[in-house]
Amino acid sequence: MSRDDKVYRFASLAQYSLRKRITIRLIDIASYVVMLLIGVTIRFEVEGWDNYEAVIAGGRLPIWPFWHDRIFLSAIYFKHRDIVVITSKSADGEYIARFIQRLGFGAIRGSSSRGGARALVEMDRSMRKGREIAFTVDGPRGPRYQAKPGPVYLAKLTGNPILPFLTQPKKYWTLRSWDRLQIPKPFSKALLLIDKPFFVDPDASDSEIEICVERMQRSLDNLVERGRQWTSGEG
Repeated sequence: MSRDDKVYRFASLAQYSLRKRITIRLIDIASYVVMLLIGVTIRFEVEGWDNYEAVIAGGRLPIWPFWHDRIFLSAIYFKHRDIVVITSKSADGEYIARFIQRLGFGAIRGSSSRGGARALVEMDRSMRKGREIAFTVDGPRGPRYQAKPGPVYLAKLTGNPILPFLTQPKKYWTLRSWDRLQIPKPFSKALLLIDKPFFVDPDASDSEIEICVERMQRSLDNLVERGRQWTSGEG
């Protein structure tokens, strides 16, 4: 798998002011350093990895939907696996794209409102090259925990299954951002939950697309509840 693909290279910042370019670079590097320092101390438990293995054994690639507030811990676990992530075409999306690229992810710019169709074509192209795709399905600006249909459209186009997942730290800080971003505390335990995969019919109608989005929403909601129970020691 070539690492020369543009999804693994930093995009130009020429469209931003000097002040904004400096800000993007500083946030990018600071996020990367903090992630590395905390990441080496995290101890993961994993449930559902057999669901991922079943997808690969079936000759398919997973389309990973997850919530925006779990970016930090998810990037720690899945680093250097060549997974391609869609990020928004904004300054916030740019620094996210840069620090995840430092961790071995690819980045495609686009969202449901800006560059969505073009991003879908680029994601299809990446999957044809053998790369897994991940979505923050309530990004880039919410509403929080409300799934958008991007993964369903990609699954319909490519024939690859949707594989919802959640990362849950035992102890964490919560930022005062729209998504209430979770930053795991050093030496915290963490849980990776992977739900069962499901496919989208290549001839799915609009109403069937909505049903699949609802299924993805329920899956992610259930994973959040399982993560909450694990954190609180219930069950």
